[in-house]
Amino acid sequence: MITSGFAYLAFILFFAGLVVLAEKHSKGKFFEYVPAVVLIYFVCMLFSTFGLWSKTPSVNAVYKEVKNNLLPAMIFLMLVRCDLRRILKLGPKMLLGFFAASTSIAVGFVVMYVLFKSNLPADSWGAFAALCGSWMGGTGNMVAIQGALNIADADMGYTLLIDSINYSIWVMILLGMVPYGMKFNRWTKSDTSAIDQVGAELSKHHDSLRKEMTFSDIIFLLGSALAVSALCQWAAGFLPKSDFMSGTTWTVLLATVAGVLCAMTPMYGLPGSSQIANTMLYTIVGLIASRANFAELTQAPLYILAGFVILGVHALVMAIIAKIFKLDLFTCGVASLANIGGVASAPILAAAYSDALVPIGVLMAMMGYIVGTGGGLIVGKILSVL
Repeated sequence: MITSGFAYLAFILFFAGLVVLAEKHSKGKFFEYVPAVVLIYFVCMLFSTFGLWSKTPSVNAVYKEVKNNLLPAMIFLMLVRCDLRRILKLGPKMLLGFFAASTSIAVGFVVMYVLFKSNLPADSWGAFAALCGSWMGGTGNMVAIQGALNIADADMGYTLLIDSINYSIWVMILLGMVPYGMKFNRWTKSDTSAIDQVGAELSKHHDSLRKEMTFSDIIFLLGSALAVSALCQWAAGFLPKSDFMSGTTWTVLLATVAGVLCAMTPMYGLPGSSQIANTMLYTIVGLIASRANFAELTQAPLYILAGFVILGVHALVMAIIAKIFKLDLFTCGVASLANIGGVASAPILAAAYSDALVPIGVLMAMMGYIVGTGGGLIVGKILSVL
């Protein structure tokens, strides 16, 4: 049993490091189906189930201080590479496709909750709000909403379970649809001539960015992120509070705004922000999992079924919007996966169509980081009212 706060944090970081090394050397064969962040969560939760983590004052202090300070810093670094000016260059149809995907996912959550709420716990809306943040952006948005709404760590097990199982099947479906792109495009009567041009322009810009990360990059980004974290927490103390808008919620939103604004400065071109943000994300996920327990996942099948209902509504609404606005399958598929899968999988689907289109997948996924937290909070508010 771990009773020292330092040992507790060190063990979580050590295990996260082992997972990252395994991911690096597995060449994607295993982690293509089991993302590293999911493995970290469930193994740390397994350790918690067997009582490895002791909730002593020192451990509780480390949990609270590390999680509260790293969360806004992670959000800031996650958004530093999300330049809105470049995202707008995607063009109206691709932007329409992205926001259509986000909206249809939100509709899916509302429809699902109306159908399932009588069989779900009263506070389950929080877990689905966090999942909505993930399915509109990424795991970082999910963690941000968990902190903003003070969702119980135990409930996050359901969120990660749906995010892993349902997401993996959705990725396989979208990849399986690639050969049918021409038929889908004929059905929607879409024009794809502009996509290749946009992809070529974005690819040229991506190649011009500096790739090698230096020590000064790491120090500057890390210092900036922690400074923004401290300033956002300080500023949140002066803002009005309510049952839904707590101090942590304000901190998350302020960090989001700071990241989006700094992405339009020379900070955008600094390499290393995503690597540092992922390090913080893995640490936070490990800390959250250390407060969960497998014995609490008693309704896992119901939650997984609810996840498939959300995806079904999302697919139906996307098909209708594609027909009305003449969207092609590439735009619909990548927009969907940019929301549900994020930066880890949207570029893979884009590459299945053409390597030149990979930057479009990256930019769409980056846009998900911007809207994911706010979108999840709005859906969470709707579900809490229902």
